[in-house]
Amino acid sequence: MSIQFFKEDVNFPTLDFFLIIRVLKQTLRANKYKLGDINYIFCSDDYLLQLNKQFLDHDYYTDVITFDYTEKGLVGGDIYISIDRVRNNSETYHQLYETELLRVISHGFLHLLGYNDKDVSEIQVMRLKESELIQKMGSFF
Repeated sequence: MSIQFFKEDVNFPTLDFFLIIRVLKQTLRANKYKLGDINYIFCSDDYLLQLNKQFLDHDYYTDVITFDYTEKGLVGGDIYISIDRVRNNSETYHQLYETELLRVISHGFLHLLGYNDKDVSEIQVMRLKESELIQKMGSFF
């Protein structure tokens, strides 16, 4: 059972992956969850667009797609993150690229914990939880 990072058609972002893993594991323990296999896959807009079309029947760019494989008390899944979209969103929302990247890393993880973002109240809770994780993971920059 592990948290791993992979890449498809992009370079690895410069992040403190050990700190991120430590924070995610601490969050799981604090919420009484057990770690299954969580895979983060960094990719391009085009790569994620194809997944969005194929699996979700959506024909638009997105920054993150989470495939949740949690079962029998083990939190697991594949979290695909478009580096292109993260970079674009960081410029659009006037955020540091690293902060925006930590936001989508957190966002995908929170979906695995059962958090959603379908309505205004869920979005508010999701943003609060994202901010808490970003603060813990972002201490290196």
